[in-house]
Amino acid sequence: MNDEIILDVRNLKQYFPLSKRLTIRAADDISFQIRRGEIFGLVGESGSGKSTVARSIMGLYRLTGGEVWFQGENIADPKIYQKNRRNIQKNMQIIFQDCAAALNPRMTVRNSIAEPLQACGCCSGQALDVRINELLRQVGLDESFRRKYPGEISGGQRQRVAIARAISTNPQLLVADEPVASLDVSIQAQILLLFQQLQQEYGFAFLLIAHDLSVIHLLSNTIGVMREGHLLELAETEELFQNPLHEYTKSLLSAVPMADPVYERSRQILEFDPGCIPESGSLREARPGHWVFG
Repeated sequence: MNDEIILDVRNLKQYFPLSKRLTIRAADDISFQIRRGEIFGLVGESGSGKSTVARSIMGLYRLTGGEVWFQGENIADPKIYQKNRRNIQKNMQIIFQDCAAALNPRMTVRNSIAEPLQACGCCSGQALDVRINELLRQVGLDESFRRKYPGEISGGQRQRVAIARAISTNPQLLVADEPVASLDVSIQAQILLLFQQLQQEYGFAFLLIAHDLSVIHLLSNTIGVMREGHLLELAETEELFQNPLHEYTKSLLSAVPMADPVYERSRQILEFDPGCIPESGSLREARPGHWVFG
C-alpha cells in the first residue's frame, strides 16, 4: 500500500424519493478515501446504506449530491464518465452478494468471464482462452468448468467464477458487496483466503462491504462504520477494534461472539441509543487518523 489516493468519495448523497412527502436518505454525506493497494472495510447492520454506497460509486445510481473521484477524475460527472467509460469500467469492477443473480444462467462460465475481456478490448482469439484458463486456475477451478452453466455448479463455485470475471481486466479498484454473506461458513473461509491471495498478487485497491466484523477485521487495513445512511466512525483496523470512540461501534464490537465459553458467560452486550446520532453533521478528527461523527 502506498500514499496514492485512487478513490476519493466526497460528501456522497443518495436519496430515493418515494412520494412528495417521503424520501429515503440511503446515504447521507459519506466521505472517505482509499489508497492504492489498501483494503477498506465498510461495515454496518442491514439497511445501513453500505450497498447503496457501493452501487453509487460504481455509477449504477445517479448521485443526488457529492463527488466520486477515481484516478484524479470526478466520475460522478456524466460527461467525464461517458468520455472515459471504457477505461473506468476496465479499472473498476464489482462483485455482488448474490452470485446466482450476478451470472447469466444462459451463458457458460467461459462466456461469462470472456464478456468483460471482449468489451474492454483486453484480448481476443487464442489469447482470450489462455487468459480464461489462467483466471480459472487462479480462483481454484479447473478448465472443465469452462463448459458449465451457473445452474450446474455450487454457490461457492459461482462466487469463484464471479471473482474471476471481476479480476479479468486487472482492475485498479475492486468492490465486493458482502461477497460471502450467502455462502456456508466453510466456503466463506476459502473465499476470504482467495481474496487475500488475489489482492496481494494483483495489488488492487479493495472496498470490502460486510456486516460481519470478523470478516472485516481479518482483511481490512481501514474500517468505516455506517448506520442509517451515515458514516459514524473511520479509523485503521486495530485502532478501531482496540479504541472504538462512537457508542454504536462499541455496541457492535460488544456483540461479536468469541470462541471462549468463560468469556461468553460473562460478556455484556452494550445497548445503543439511536438518539445520540445527530440529524446532520460531519466526521471530526478525534485522534490523528481516527474520525468520528459529531
